[in-house]
Amino acid sequence: MKKSIFALLAVVTLISTVGCNTVQGIGKDIERGGEAIQRSTK
Repeated sequence: MKKSIFALLAVVTLISTVGCNTVQGIGKDIERGGEAIQRSTK
């Protein structure tokens, strides 16, 4: 029983860590795109 709970907790932690990194990466890409647009309109 304890092994199952530990495994589930490990999987949830891994998924949430990967998800946060993915969202953060998308945010950075959008920010760079916005900066490029701003530079092109000057």
